[in-house]
Amino acid sequence: MNHTSRNRIPIRCALLVTPLAIGAVACGGSGTDPLADKPYDAAEQIAFSGGPKGRAADPDEPLEVTAKGGDSRITDVTATDATGRYLRGELTPDGKRWRSTAPLAAGAHYTLRVSTENADGRPGRKTIGFNTTPADRLLRVRFGPDSGTYGVGQPITAELSAPVKDRAARATVERALRVHSQPVVEGAWHWVNDRSLHYRPRAYWPARATVTARSNLEGIKVADGLYGGPARPLTLRTGARIEAVTDASAHQMVVKRDGKTIRTIPVTTGKPGFATRNGIKVVLAKESFVRMRGTSIGIAEGSADSYDLPVHWATRVTWSGEYVHAAPWSSGSHGAANVSHGCTGMSSANAQWFFDLVRPGDLVAVVGSDGSTMTPFDNGFGDWNLSWDAWRKGSALGAGEGGGAADAARLRPAV
Repeated sequence: MNHTSRNRIPIRCALLVTPLAIGAVACGGSGTDPLADKPYDAAEQIAFSGGPKGRAADPDEPLEVTAKGGDSRITDVTATDATGRYLRGELTPDGKRWRSTAPLAAGAHYTLRVSTENADGRPGRKTIGFNTTPADRLLRVRFGPDSGTYGVGQPITAELSAPVKDRAARATVERALRVHSQPVVEGAWHWVNDRSLHYRPRAYWPARATVTARSNLEGIKVADGLYGGPARPLTLRTGARIEAVTDASAHQMVVKRDGKTIRTIPVTTGKPGFATRNGIKVVLAKESFVRMRGTSIGIAEGSADSYDLPVHWATRVTWSGEYVHAAPWSSGSHGAANVSHGCTGMSSANAQWFFDLVRPGDLVAVVGSDGSTMTPFDNGFGDWNLSWDAWRKGSALGAGEGGGAADAARLRPAV
């Protein structure tokens, strides 16, 4: 038995040695295989259009690499910026020319790597570094609100440093503005005007979510002479889902946390001629004390409707001066009649409780009022009064494009 095993060992070794010997011949540096040779410097075989004689390349012009002479051809080209992202391009079938198919970034440094092959099949390599000229003008983006914890109704805002009117330019900007939430929800940008965009989900943000916004616009051409500039990213979190719904006809407010009613509050809302706005509003700010004057909403001083009152526990829901606040002077009307000039009034104890509960971004809705509906953008955050279909119509992207492939305007693929 042992004798048989010893006889098999040399046979196995022989079988193992033979493939290794064959492999050594194939991988050796002999002249029989041109692919095994060290690549030569292909500088004399190619012509490069970017940054001639050390000058910066024009980002408005395509980048081209051509093969010189009839005996050589280009086999591969890669161009990457300083972050390692690739510039898209196409190589002609005959290997004679490569041309970029996406705009270069302005004020960027690129590394171009070209692979070639001569008539004998020998490989050549050339690496070229070049810069692009800076942008004439930079489009800067400022995200809002400030980082922090907000209610589930808080929109993300993007304020631009210059107006963007052209739809194609807007689409370029919009693709570059990325919003991500955890948990993930569907959302979209809406152009409020030439300088401002709002982003909201189809429904409200999830409670206790993390939301990030960032811009990939830097270096991207938006319009002639206008390129994206740097932008600081934004991270915010949401708290519990707080919703306060006031029924003006029933004179009461129902407050819910995460879908469960936690308090029902007797209130008074706007009287005839000063009816409180219907619709969904978002808490803008909290002021423990504010002096309210009728002149601030156009009531003439000394008229029958004139007022000048010290007000406590005031939660602002519009920039024009609509609050939820303590109104001890009208306590007899709480839960019974609407006697205010448009605000939602309640007892001091309830107002303080509400003030302590809510944060900016929480939802405050009014139903059953004779007033008009809250406008979407000119008096606070009335974004939620637009249907999802109406909201999507304010996007410069097609309905199927979404807020996804932002970098397509510049560099692909991303690494």
